[in-house]
Amino acid sequence: MVEVSAMNIRLIIFDFDGTLGDTRHNIVLTMQQTMVELHLPVADEAACAATIGLPLEDCFRQIYPNLTDDCIIKCAAVYRHIFEINKKKLIPTMFPHVKETLHRLHQQGYVLTVASSRSSASLNEFLRDMDIAAYISYVVGADDVTHAKPDPEPVMKTLMSLHVPAHEALVVGDMPVDIMMGRNASTRTCAVTYGNASRQQLEAAGADFIIDDLAELIKIPALYKN
Repeated sequence: MVEVSAMNIRLIIFDFDGTLGDTRHNIVLTMQQTMVELHLPVADEAACAATIGLPLEDCFRQIYPNLTDDCIIKCAAVYRHIFEINKKKLIPTMFPHVKETLHRLHQQGYVLTVASSRSSASLNEFLRDMDIAAYISYVVGADDVTHAKPDPEPVMKTLMSLHVPAHEALVVGDMPVDIMMGRNASTRTCAVTYGNASRQQLEAAGADFIIDDLAELIKIPALYKN
């Protein structure tokens, strides 16, 4: 546990997949359908889920390290085509207490944003479909940055755009790359265990806080009071 008495968090930067939206089934299904379409060996659910949070091309590169760059680019293109079809019938569900927690934090005056390796168009569409877009002030997608997680660029872009110093921000995510991104940007970090990584992986990534339910996030700001 970190010393938090001097902290004054006013910006919370959320990951999307595995943190706000339960998209694991959607992503795994689309990846496996892509593999079938391209006649590649079909990876199992665990292998596909382990790539969640990475840029799309890196997901396939992790599973198929011997594929050429041209093949990886084709994998990503086919995935996007299939995903556009799937998303019409596979709208993500929210994890428990997500909407209530966002509503309460918003009411308390916290600035809430999203930084994800998903495209900004997809993010904004899902946020609208899930009826939580009104709580989110700023969105950074994969197409908004040059360097993806765990590089700090998505967080740094958010901080600079909203004029918030790093020590007043908290990054919340479910994967080690989310925690590493926050640490690389010198923000505090909070990991959620209900997503796609284990508690041990999140501890190893160096998360300042680890919670099992997003509603527990409400308790963290109270810790900053002397």
